[in-house]
Amino acid sequence: MKIFFIPVLLALGFASHATAVDAPPAEVVQIDHGQMTTAFAKGMPLLANTSYKLRAGRRVGPGTVEVHPRDTDIFYVTEGEATIVTGGTPVNPKTAASGEVSAEKISGGVPRRLTKGDVLVVPAGVPHWFTEVDGAFLYFLVKVTK
Repeated sequence: MKIFFIPVLLALGFASHATAVDAPPAEVVQIDHGQMTTAFAKGMPLLANTSYKLRAGRRVGPGTVEVHPRDTDIFYVTEGEATIVTGGTPVNPKTAASGEVSAEKISGGVPRRLTKGDVLVVPAGVPHWFTEVDGAFLYFLVKVTK
């Protein structure tokens, strides 16, 4: 069994909006703590393939509404606090070529306060929107593709 130490996976060509075109790795992948620290400092993708995507997320302010028709988002909060609204109806939605939807805001929906140690699972197709971010908000994100 081989263990791969991945040097901040940008060397593999992953940009901030990596497109998963490869099959999941057949070998063990290890991303060490130094690489994770660097990734969280910037907020960047770690690994992407046809089954899942890993990302070190970093937010310092609110975002736009996101709806992923094929990806379930699993957030694990590692630092900070934020409010995310889930569900409801996207206002003025725009669909990208990838089928992803963005919008200005959500009408309705449920606000949820996230803090260090929380886990949030947003199923595929559910709108979600970070509306408030207190300082640096860091999270490990797993996107599972169906």
